[in-house]
Amino acid sequence: MNSYSWSSQAAAGSPAPLERRQRPRVHAYTAADHPPPGAPIPASSLEQLKRQPRQPGEASFFYFDPHFQHNAAKVLPGEYFVSNEDLVIVTVLGSCIAACLWDRTMRVGGMNHFMLPEGDSSDASGRYGSYAMELLINEMLKLGARRESMQAKIFGGGQVMANFTTMNVGERNTSFVTNYLHTERIPIVSEDVLDIYPRKVVYFPATGKVMVKRLAHAHPEELVQQERTRGSAAVVARNTAGGSVDLF
Repeated sequence: MNSYSWSSQAAAGSPAPLERRQRPRVHAYTAADHPPPGAPIPASSLEQLKRQPRQPGEASFFYFDPHFQHNAAKVLPGEYFVSNEDLVIVTVLGSCIAACLWDRTMRVGGMNHFMLPEGDSSDASGRYGSYAMELLINEMLKLGARRESMQAKIFGGGQVMANFTTMNVGERNTSFVTNYLHTERIPIVSEDVLDIYPRKVVYFPATGKVMVKRLAHAHPEELVQQERTRGSAAVVARNTAGGSVDLF
């Protein structure tokens, strides 16, 4: 890790059709739905995280993070992860966007990582925001979250490579997620977007807390590795053209 400051912001096969397109809005909470006041956050087990079957597009790399002293799920481009357990969700962003959603009542949170706003209609992939956002919301609903209790924090959209200037990938991604959340009536309570910096994001899904580190303005090793394994956002673009902050 470098010496840049972290900022803490409190608070195989084709994918199945998304539930959001098939089901009406769920009913409001009852008192029995809420976690008991003061109830502890469920603990996470690294062995169980690694052993549990995963859905297409769901993050599947888990490890123990010695800095934060938590089990961690690493979200790569095109992936998502949702949990109500005491763990962290981690990703590294360039021009991509990560949306961190949190249900403040049910204490359920999730993060996605998408590369472009939209793709070909036949390509239902988490690397496109139009699918990634629906997927994230629906997976949170499965854990008891409700749209009316969700809030969002958004990160990324940086211009980290010179050839992204004309394509405006970061700006397009940022505009898309902002408009999407406005349409869904999910408030954005904090954000760290645009500019020229890559970012590392660490999200605590049970509490809604997010920590962000702006990395040096050079392609960091994590981003290089992601592009080798998942495909450069620049290539995808060419093929599909048309709260409070505490420093410590």
